[in-house]
Amino acid sequence: MFVWFMRIPILALIAVMTGALPAQAQGQAGQELSIEEQPGYEPSPDEENLPATYQRQLVYFRSVEPPGTIIVTTSQRFLYVIQGNNRALRYGIGVGREGFQWVGLLKISRKAEWPDWTPPAEMIARQPYLPRFMAGGPGNPLGARALYLGNTIYRIHGTNQPQTIGHAVSSGCFRLVNKDVIDLYDRIAVGTKVVVRQAPEL
Repeated sequence: MFVWFMRIPILALIAVMTGALPAQAQGQAGQELSIEEQPGYEPSPDEENLPATYQRQLVYFRSVEPPGTIIVTTSQRFLYVIQGNNRALRYGIGVGREGFQWVGLLKISRKAEWPDWTPPAEMIARQPYLPRFMAGGPGNPLGARALYLGNTIYRIHGTNQPQTIGHAVSSGCFRLVNKDVIDLYDRIAVGTKVVVRQAPEL
């Protein structure tokens, strides 16, 4: 699968294409949380009620991309699904923390319901108490659904930590609350174009 990453040095590009390392950090300013994964924690419905800014909503959004395209803007902490006529469906997301942000162009390569979770070695090195494998379910850090990005290690997925939406906390993946990732999963097909950028087009 062809993968094009923008504004990334060639060594970082190779690392991302092979799934070996996160892409180059963008050094954004913004909210960041000191957080660790909490496998087994199941959030309450009240915890999944996001602030109004990050709730799923139809918004005005100018783009040259065709309807159905996903656009992620890491500086804003939003994921957009283009609807046409200068409209997009907007979801609040959590993004990669400093050192784990990237920009580029990929496609959805596969989808999974209640995905299993196998923490990468780098995450286990930082958090050695983590399980080496966790079956899918409500307490799984990948949440209710996952959409896999090309042949990289990155995903758009749910979360069992809804308080992280709107923050830069992940290892490069994009997380949504479970009700939003289920809605997105039902709208998006394998092969969908995903554009990841730092900020919206002007």
